[in-house]
Amino acid sequence: MGTIRNIWRVNLKDCIFCNLDPSRIEKENTYALSFKDLYPVTKGHTLFIPKRHVQSFFDLNSNEKEAIFELLELEREKLIQQDSLITGFNIGINDGPDAGQTVMHCHVHLIPRRNGDMSDPRGGVRGVIPEKQSYLRNN
Repeated sequence: MGTIRNIWRVNLKDCIFCNLDPSRIEKENTYALSFKDLYPVTKGHTLFIPKRHVQSFFDLNSNEKEAIFELLELEREKLIQQDSLITGFNIGINDGPDAGQTVMHCHVHLIPRRNGDMSDPRGGVRGVIPEKQSYLRNN
């Protein structure tokens, strides 16, 4: 793998993902790359980003989306082979500050889940608004 600066079309000096240490890259293809989250929710938590600096998932082109999802599927297969305790995944994108995005470079989270890693996982990504996670509390 080349240095990150050689693969970026746009490199913003203040973007931590545009200036990612190349040694952190796990996989890459023409338009995207993946690396482990520095603050993982669970073991194996991986991020997938476009090589081009784009803030919103909705501004990605079709090549970038396809490239991200290709890496996401490869990582899922690898994690399942490495850890037989993985029984599910959360896939998430925080798009915009009000959705919780703190790094303004589009990134997709793949979060492996294991039986018992929380007392009641029902509602999954609905937990971004805790009082809405349980379907029972929404009646």
